[in-house]
Amino acid sequence: MKNNKKMSLATKILLALMFGVVFGIVANMFFAKTLNDDLSKWILTPVGNIFLRSIKMLVVPLVLCSLICGTASMGDIKKLGRVGIKTIVYYTVTTAFAITLAMFFANILNPGLNTGINLLSVNENIKATQPPFIMDIFVNMVPVNPFKSLVEGNMLQIITFSILFGVAATMIGKSAEPVINIVKQINEVLLRIIGIVMEFAPVGVFALISKVVMSQGAAVLIPLLKYLGTVVLVLIIQAIFVYGTALKVLAKVNPFVFFKKFWTVMVVAFSTSSSNATIPVSLEVCEEKLGVSKSISSFTIPLGATINMDGTAVMQGVAAIFIAQLAGGDLTVHQMLLVVLTSTLASIGTAGVPGAGVIMLSMVLQQIGLPLEGVALVLSIDRLVDMVRTVVNVTGDAAATVIMASSENELDLAVYNDIKVAEVEVI
Repeated sequence: MKNNKKMSLATKILLALMFGVVFGIVANMFFAKTLNDDLSKWILTPVGNIFLRSIKMLVVPLVLCSLICGTASMGDIKKLGRVGIKTIVYYTVTTAFAITLAMFFANILNPGLNTGINLLSVNENIKATQPPFIMDIFVNMVPVNPFKSLVEGNMLQIITFSILFGVAATMIGKSAEPVINIVKQINEVLLRIIGIVMEFAPVGVFALISKVVMSQGAAVLIPLLKYLGTVVLVLIIQAIFVYGTALKVLAKVNPFVFFKKFWTVMVVAFSTSSSNATIPVSLEVCEEKLGVSKSISSFTIPLGATINMDGTAVMQGVAAIFIAQLAGGDLTVHQMLLVVLTSTLASIGTAGVPGAGVIMLSMVLQQIGLPLEGVALVLSIDRLVDMVRTVVNVTGDAAATVIMASSENELDLAVYNDIKVAEVEVI
């Protein structure tokens, strides 16, 4: 009998990644620059951008509806406050730990020494801006006009409004159920549209990956290889050992099962470099494969995509040491403490979109008095770093979701430990 088993979406995405890398290397080595420019301009960039825009067009309404549903479905206001406080504390602690770990390894490996790069000769291509007052991050969490926040995609303000809306609906009780039911139905429609868009993910992933590899020359990457290696090393340690230990100790579950089931989301995160773009897939995996209740996942995943940026914090910690060493010095203990504080708070306001970490890095550098010329160097390979740090960001969100669900007795261990569920198609 003929086997007509359909190839899974995750397999298609992985194959698209591999073919994209191979094509990018061949194009970089053998194609003329004009041909590469034309390929990027007329095919790769438009296709990749269409894919990303197709996902991002649904992110704002999805976060709004998902958080409202998640908040309202908790029912008990005391529980909502308890989960919210625990989640925010956990996210803050892991982010602070991530950047501390990054600076520890950066000081040991010294990525900015003996690189052959003279920082003073680098042209600054990012305009210096006055960094915002740290307390403004918290003030700006409260929207003046929630509709304006939705239009502008201000995720922190959207999250604040969504949680308040859900809390108010919970306090009202039964009479608010028709409104919540409408929001739930809209949320289901949005998830279905995301499923349709994700069917075209392999094409979008191929375009995004091949463009990055094709445009990055080896001559540019070699002097920055040590910096790149340091960042990736710390990111791997954070993702595997830190999150793995947290899952084992705090949630008392097998971390290997978690990674086996969550790797499909990590592939999507790597290819899109967007925490926001992975929200639908993360929600699906946490609920269907890891056994987390919808009331927990719909609260912690969107919240984590905005305020939990451990991977971005790692990049900022290593980059600060790297740039300081290129400038001919080392950071003082006071400056390193300031980096930890600033990066932890800055991660709250870092958008879950490609490249946002570099913008926040300029704020961190100004806080400790380092030249912004260094950002130009980091920017040259940031797309490659962005892919890996996004994987850490979304993995941290999911690990926290499992931990919070376990602490609230809303983790279905039968589903979590069922290895067969790992083979179930996502979306």
